[in-house]
Amino acid sequence: MAFLGEGVGDMRERGRHDHLACPGLVIAGTNYALGSVLGKITASGKYRLSPVAEVEGDEGAETAVAVLLEAVDATAADKTALVVARGPVILSEAALVFDASVDDATKTAAKHAELSSVGLVPRETA
Repeated sequence: MAFLGEGVGDMRERGRHDHLACPGLVIAGTNYALGSVLGKITASGKYRLSPVAEVEGDEGAETAVAVLLEAVDATAADKTALVVARGPVILSEAALVFDASVDDATKTAAKHAELSSVGLVPRETA
């Protein structure tokens, strides 16, 4: 089991990322932070920050299904990034970065539940 709070470099050195992390294409227009909570756009298979509600043209992304394992500047173009899209993985709640629409505890809890459904389990860490 991996832990997001320990750092991607540590995971790579220990060889534990092979079964957890995979490349994914994030859509242009955002400078993504490490720990970004992502949804997958049904039509294109690309990832974007997972909003609370469906966004026209980005249907499917409203369900959180992955977390970005590196910072990626995709402001100008789609970029390939390292994502974790299945578990078991324990995620530090403090390390997760949400879309601006995830702006209260209820919405955050809903995103945590969505991630947990694919084995990405947010936990409070010290």
